[in-house]
Amino acid sequence: MAIRIDALRAAANRQTTVLAKSLNEARTLGAKTAFLCHSHHDANLAKGLVQLLSDAGWRVYIDWQDAEMPDTTNRETAQRIKQKITDLEYFLFLATPQSMASRWCPWEIGYADGKKELDRILIVPTQDGGQTHGSEYLQLYRRVDLSDKNELAVWQPGQYANGVFVKNL
Repeated sequence: MAIRIDALRAAANRQTTVLAKSLNEARTLGAKTAFLCHSHHDANLAKGLVQLLSDAGWRVYIDWQDAEMPDTTNRETAQRIKQKITDLEYFLFLATPQSMASRWCPWEIGYADGKKELDRILIVPTQDGGQTHGSEYLQLYRRVDLSDKNELAVWQPGQYANGVFVKNL
């Protein structure tokens, strides 16, 4: 139903596997690429998700790791984000209390919804205690969760069986 926040924290503490030095190299190697929409307050959770996706052979773009991103948020920031969302294969929304309250995250998912095919937008709902975050989007988009084999998989909206492993997308 949702990835536990403590599972993302644990993954963040593992050694990162780098399959490609750049997103262009990842494409050349046939790796899936994705833009990760998240709150900057969730940097550690984002790192954990990136580690899990890296384990599945994906390469993920995070804006605060981009040396070319402006120091101060401005129109150029928005243009660069829009370009990355368009250029990369998938759009991932890491749903946490912080991303749900963010001003930028809803803007990013709205932009992605207008530019990407629906099957290229994936929601990553999280769970902390009994609270699940991101359920607002679960009937609109496919979701990413840990399978019973502890691997990332994708399910159709409203489905809880017959997910597809992320590494097989």
